[in-house]
Amino acid sequence: MAKYIPLILFTILTNFLSQILLKKGMTDLASVQSTAQHPLSILPSAMTNLFVLTGLAVMVISMGSHLLVLSKVQLSYAYPFLGLSFVLVAIWGYFALSEPMNIYRICGVAFIVCGVALVARS
Repeated sequence: MAKYIPLILFTILTNFLSQILLKKGMTDLASVQSTAQHPLSILPSAMTNLFVLTGLAVMVISMGSHLLVLSKVQLSYAYPFLGLSFVLVAIWGYFALSEPMNIYRICGVAFIVCGVALVARS
């Protein structure tokens, strides 16, 4: 199963990248959303935003990669690795977006890393 780690890491990185792109695109649309009467009225703007479209495309690539991983390794081995994308997103949010990071989030991220390490050793 260890030979599929590069493919699993690719899945994690594309998942992370898709979230970053989607966040950027939706943040750009925040001013449109704040004046909208209905939450779905932002949909046309979102579907023409380059970051949102790219984020969705990268998410499709990530899902395709994840499906390939699932065809090769046990679900109980592969799935916990996806938790690392949460770690990357939290770190990116803190350093690049100046999002707050409190002790509970730090502990949660640490638990995810420990869990993935335990699964990887199995």
